[in-house]
Amino acid sequence: HLGEVWWSLANLKTYRFSDADVAAMRRALEVPGLSDADRLHLDFALGKALEDRKDFAAAFSHYAAGNALRKASDRYDPDAITTFVDQSIALFTPDFFAARKGVGCEARDPVFILGMPRAGSTLVEQILSSHSKVEGTQELADMPFLARRGGRYPAHLADLDAADFRKAGEEYLERTRVQRKTGRPMFIDKLPNNWAHVAFIHLILPNATIIDARRHPLACGFSNFKQHFARGQDFSYDLADMGRYYADYVRLMAHIDTVLPGRVHRTIHEHLLDRTESEIRALVSACGLDFEEATLRFFETDRAVRTPSSEQVRRPVNRDGAEAWQGFLPWLDPLTAALGPVLDAYPDVPDAFYH
Repeated sequence: HLGEVWWSLANLKTYRFSDADVAAMRRALEVPGLSDADRLHLDFALGKALEDRKDFAAAFSHYAAGNALRKASDRYDPDAITTFVDQSIALFTPDFFAARKGVGCEARDPVFILGMPRAGSTLVEQILSSHSKVEGTQELADMPFLARRGGRYPAHLADLDAADFRKAGEEYLERTRVQRKTGRPMFIDKLPNNWAHVAFIHLILPNATIIDARRHPLACGFSNFKQHFARGQDFSYDLADMGRYYADYVRLMAHIDTVLPGRVHRTIHEHLLDRTESEIRALVSACGLDFEEATLRFFETDRAVRTPSSEQVRRPVNRDGAEAWQGFLPWLDPLTAALGPVLDAYPDVPDAFYH
């Protein structure tokens, strides 16, 4: 597992590779019979080492090689996500929600932070879990399980009645209770992929807080590309796939904003960096809570963080890494093309997405 050892060092974020380390990794890539797993981990680690040296061309070539190996063993289908979003938009009309008004479990406990991975959700979680009434947990798999258990999602939601939605909300609370250690009245579920389940969340937990953490699509997209997720984010191994996935996510969330206006609180990562206090106050207010000064000192909150951003949230808000993608801009054309008007409109949304 030679490659994985090097990647683990790269994934620490704070580790800086020496010239000897870089030479050792390059030699390791030349070893006859090197496994694909070792090779891709070495490529991602070398990408990080060379990016730290601002050798962007060489870094990108290693990130691209590692992702290409991963994509070759993967069956990700971007058309399936586009079709899913099309089906969701067709199903989730104002009439659909009006006919189901008042269903679901009335608990206010959950706070869902969702959107793209690498979009600032760990920072949002760290801020909110610094509040005396909110507990941070982790990325929980319960909502996708409940949403997709009853058949083909989202179509099968049309067949559920009020009792089904209430029962699902109660079951979610029961299933996630094991994650709650502090007795605080609210808790965070920060599984980013729950953007696909916002309508279901609203139906089963109509009083839950939903926060969409959004970041510049090139910054977010490239951060995903260089991260190497072991599982769960199959779109991240190809820049064009990533752009389509981001655009489809924005498209569905724009539809939700149209049919459930005000239901989702959106935080723009760059705004959080530029006007931190007002954005934090808005976040706390979106949860229905009174402001507490501790949320401004979130970096002092001692709690386990199990995501690639674990080190960043230990410091005050800073712009480190916010512009890291710009050195790679010459190689991001596939991402830029796939994003299309979503990139041009950011942080707003293309008018065509609102109907």
